[in-house]
Amino acid sequence: MSAHASPSAAAPANEALAPVSPDRRVFQWHDHASLWFSLGVGLLVMQVGSYLMPALGTKEALIAIVAGSIVGAGLLGWVAKLGCDSGLASAGLMHAVYGRTFAGLPILLNIVQLVGWGTFELVVMSEATVAIGRQSGSMAGGQWPVLATLLWGGVVVLLISASMVQLVRKLIARIALPLVVLSLLWLSWQFLSLANAQGFAQLWNRPGTGGMGVLPALDLVIAMPISWLPLVADYARHGRSGGAALRGTWLGYALANMWCYTLGVLVALTLPSKDLVQALLLAQGGLIALSLILIDEVDNAYGDTYSGAVSAHSLLPRWGVRRWGVAMAVACTALALVLPMHSLEPFLLLLSSVFVPLFGVILGRLAFGSDAPALLARVPQVNWLPVGLWLLGIAVYHLAPLVLPGAGSALPALAFSFGAAWATRPRAA
Repeated sequence: MSAHASPSAAAPANEALAPVSPDRRVFQWHDHASLWFSLGVGLLVMQVGSYLMPALGTKEALIAIVAGSIVGAGLLGWVAKLGCDSGLASAGLMHAVYGRTFAGLPILLNIVQLVGWGTFELVVMSEATVAIGRQSGSMAGGQWPVLATLLWGGVVVLLISASMVQLVRKLIARIALPLVVLSLLWLSWQFLSLANAQGFAQLWNRPGTGGMGVLPALDLVIAMPISWLPLVADYARHGRSGGAALRGTWLGYALANMWCYTLGVLVALTLPSKDLVQALLLAQGGLIALSLILIDEVDNAYGDTYSGAVSAHSLLPRWGVRRWGVAMAVACTALALVLPMHSLEPFLLLLSSVFVPLFGVILGRLAFGSDAPALLARVPQVNWLPVGLWLLGIAVYHLAPLVLPGAGSALPALAFSFGAAWATRPRAA
């Protein structure tokens, strides 16, 4: 990557707002699949899966997990196809739909949420590292959380300094992915064995206690893939084929989401505990399996940091993507040391709610043959109609649970913003 075309250039090139050149489009469908399977696996995903219990019955929970994963990962794959077909990063898609000046607002919000989630990932990794260390008897004392945070922050800094394309094609596909699949297989075997010992039929037919319907549960499952919508085009733009980007992203993320949510439900059924990490450590061989998942968790923090860097570069191109990436990684590490991230999680989820209608409008405008680079070349400073639809979509997101209790938030907001954007899209002459 090169932020400056030449020493004599009047202004640095803005990589985020220009299509990726054909010679840099190297991702095939299996590259997309391995990347998004790896990004879909995480301790946070398992934790959210455990939240479905005991409110839902086991069968209801699995229906919500399968349906929500297919729908959520399908949306992710659709945006990946947009990014690949256009060659544009998420920031470029936002510029093409919302206008060159106004796009700065959602891009800035995206940077804030990515720094927040990157920080949260470092906190989760630090806490899991300390729990593993204490379980093995090698960590005691109050300095370990700080050292663990600095360790993982340093790893992210090193990764962000390297080539994203090489990281995906070599480190994730060839090393991280096989290890994390083995760890998931081992944990699944252990907790299925535990479920069988406790009476599998009884657990399978266990009714829910109430308090959550299937549609709100679907909303909770869809939340994870939707949280990646502002990032997916940053990677998919390096793909050779839009269809391959859609299929690989959809398949990879759907499988990971189903597996991790189901594992979270299985853990909650067999070892009810508020601390998922401790529950996993109680499984035979859980220490090794959890350690492998923890290593894989690094790519989640990397994904947040890299996309935050691409978005920041789109606003201030004087710094290249790698330089912005190092700055983002350092900022996340510093914030992880001082902020009470668990108390800030509701704020991050609230911030994420703006991106459901944001990308509903983008899909409605661009997903049916529109030429995003051509639109970007002639877009006004503010494209008022899409801006208005986005704001209305945010209102729908927050009002839907009040007007239609039990319907959730994400699906009504997505349906409204997509439908309104599609109905009002400019028609070809």
